[in-house]
Amino acid sequence: MTARRNETHDPDCIFCRMVTGETPVEAVYESTDTLFFRDISPKAKVHVLGIPKRHIVSLAHMTDDDQLLIGKLIHDATKVARDLGLVAGGYRIISNVGDDAGQVVKHVHFHVLGGERLGPMRC
Repeated sequence: MTARRNETHDPDCIFCRMVTGETPVEAVYESTDTLFFRDISPKAKVHVLGIPKRHIVSLAHMTDDDQLLIGKLIHDATKVARDLGLVAGGYRIISNVGDDAGQVVKHVHFHVLGGERLGPMRC
């Protein structure tokens, strides 16, 4: 892959512009390292995206230095799911990695989906 990786901010990245405030977002949770916001095209009753504030193209572009940040992102995703009342019924956390998996925005992100029966996935 020849995409950029691990830059603090990519001015061409919509998610980086959300982090800087250049693009408005309906935030549901924010920490010093992560940002969670409602998906503009939800695929479930509850559909939130979580991103690291530092630009990483995808999980395939992670380095050893990114372990704590990605761990924090997963930790915060579970906090968001709890805060949105998804724990009792269950929820799904998904990260698409690369074009074949359907990754549209080239910035690591997790989808947090729930609030209804989600149905089976091809796993």
